[in-house]
Amino acid sequence: MTSRRDFLKKAGLLSAAFAVPALNVNGDTPQSKIRLKNTKIAVDDRWDVIVIGGGPGGCTAAISAAREGAKTLLIEAMGQLGGMGTAGMVPAWCPFSDGEKIIYRGLAEKIFEASKKGVPHERKQKLNWVNINPEYLMQVYDQMVADSGAQVLFFSRVAAVEMSANDTIDAIIVANKSGLVAFKAKVFIDATGDGDVAAWAGASFKKGGEDGVVQSSTLCFSFANVDSYHYNLIGPSLHTSNKNSPIYDVIKSGKYPLIGKHFNSNLIGPDVVQFNAGHIDNVDSTDPWATTRAMATGRQIAEQYLEALKEVRPKAFGSAFVVKTASLLGVRDSRRIEGDYTFTFQDWLERKTFEDEIGRNCYYIDVHKPGHKETRYKKGESHGIPYRCLTPKGLKNLLVAGRCISTDEEAFGSLRVMPPCLVTGEAAGMAAVHAIKQARNDVHKIDTVLLRKRLKEEGQYFL
Repeated sequence: MTSRRDFLKKAGLLSAAFAVPALNVNGDTPQSKIRLKNTKIAVDDRWDVIVIGGGPGGCTAAISAAREGAKTLLIEAMGQLGGMGTAGMVPAWCPFSDGEKIIYRGLAEKIFEASKKGVPHERKQKLNWVNINPEYLMQVYDQMVADSGAQVLFFSRVAAVEMSANDTIDAIIVANKSGLVAFKAKVFIDATGDGDVAAWAGASFKKGGEDGVVQSSTLCFSFANVDSYHYNLIGPSLHTSNKNSPIYDVIKSGKYPLIGKHFNSNLIGPDVVQFNAGHIDNVDSTDPWATTRAMATGRQIAEQYLEALKEVRPKAFGSAFVVKTASLLGVRDSRRIEGDYTFTFQDWLERKTFEDEIGRNCYYIDVHKPGHKETRYKKGESHGIPYRCLTPKGLKNLLVAGRCISTDEEAFGSLRVMPPCLVTGEAAGMAAVHAIKQARNDVHKIDTVLLRKRLKEEGQYFL
């Protein structure tokens, strides 16, 4: 566990004005420090709730907060909303059902159903592994966030956190084309995926396993000019769950050293196949040098898959080309912020229900590390997600949503994917407003009975 004091000490910032991450000039050599002397930072203090990160959790957080009446700002580092489903090009939704019924409801279900219009070749009744058209999903998020009344600021990245007290965030410092701007709010929601705001504010966190090793990352990609007829004939046989998949012959050949056993592909439109394929091992997504190298490696992997598939399935892929690689690395593992409660693998095994749960989850334990085996529920089974996983210890006016919530490593393999991220985001947005109205901005002191009542009114599923 990395504590607040340890984190700030490592960064050399115990006496500094801002909590900011430690940076390296070349990936391993510490930089000297510089204090800004002549820079005036404009302050924007118009907001009740500020959400940082426009992925699934951030979008539902912003929508939910705005619908509850809060003046809400959503800050996103890139130029599009949707995170892994859009910029990250994940080609399909993880299951929305427990095998019997849809369990990710509320805003999650609304976004999921709206996204299906972008893949008209999919069955309307399908609930699991539904293909994603990233451009269409992007428009869904744009429209739903705009309709809620929340404001969006693109191309803006949080660079520092200003504390008014040990437990209270006063402002976040954002870098964009205007320079440095300080944004103030009553409550902040960290939906960055990596838990950047929480960590810089001093929250304790864990990363990876006991050895510090994180799950493998993937850079998704798409091929165009695929022969859809022949792809549909062979598509299922390509998946590595098929022991006779030609991918195994590709691996054995040794001609394509970057190709491994992780291989998924989805027909997202006419003659366009999108891939969640390949592993890039032990990438620390909080290290910009590591992610830079990973992006370059991911693009090399895409080219090797193209060459290999042209060789083993020429009728389908003979005229194909790489039309797009993702602009966002598919990170499966990063900081897990320590909350008032840490959801564990044992909780998952027990199908545990909580008095303060804000939704349900049924995704299997999917840890992308050597030696880990999948663990799955039976049909109709699920577990609750406690609100206390969203409230970082020691921080009064901050919530987390998405894949940085408080879990252990094994349970994280289940809760890191998009459907539960949508659920935790909606709850965080609603809870932020409740904290403002009920508890002087203290997210730990809200009435969770009322929160659950409002979530249920908005369609969320509980046992």
